[in-house]
Amino acid sequence: MVRYTGINHLAMVTGDMDSTIRFWRDLLGMRLVTGLGHPGYRHYFFEISEHDMIAFFEWPEAEAVPEKDHGVPVKGPVAFDHISFGVEDEDALWELKDTLEAAGFWCSEVVDHGFIHSVYAFDPNNIPIEFSAPVADVDIRKTPVMTDSAPCTEALKGVEAQPGVWPAVDRPTPESEKDVYEGEGDIIRRAVEKLHSS
Repeated sequence: MVRYTGINHLAMVTGDMDSTIRFWRDLLGMRLVTGLGHPGYRHYFFEISEHDMIAFFEWPEAEAVPEKDHGVPVKGPVAFDHISFGVEDEDALWELKDTLEAAGFWCSEVVDHGFIHSVYAFDPNNIPIEFSAPVADVDIRKTPVMTDSAPCTEALKGVEAQPGVWPAVDRPTPESEKDVYEGEGDIIRRAVEKLHSS
């Protein structure tokens, strides 16, 4: 089975890249590591950690979504609730809360979820965001636990992938067919090469 290294990037949308950069880079301190674009289109990436990024498409006609509180159920089409960013400890959580409030952004009180403590806020696009610090001695990755009083059928089967649920691959892609299609990769590679040759 594939071993995942983290979230390469979450792709969000903004109608105002400048305010998005000021929030994610300048207020939250996430480095702006690359930007693709041309008139009418931008795609910028911010570093969360060594393995994880958040990216934004700027679409000129895009509008901020209506503000919706984190975890509050909705009816009708929906694909997303909120993003939670891990921070190393409780001090970092309080520092973020103070930083957001000093900049005029609403930030919740610290909430105890048993395995994490969290604060909640919204970015300038009304994207609901959470920041979570681990609780000492409670590592649900090492010791998974189900506390749902009425877990769904599949959850009762355990934490590991169940064999035989999906069809097996009967024809792996041969090396001769492993083509990578052109995107905007050459632009980034040439820019990196230019920086290294300077």
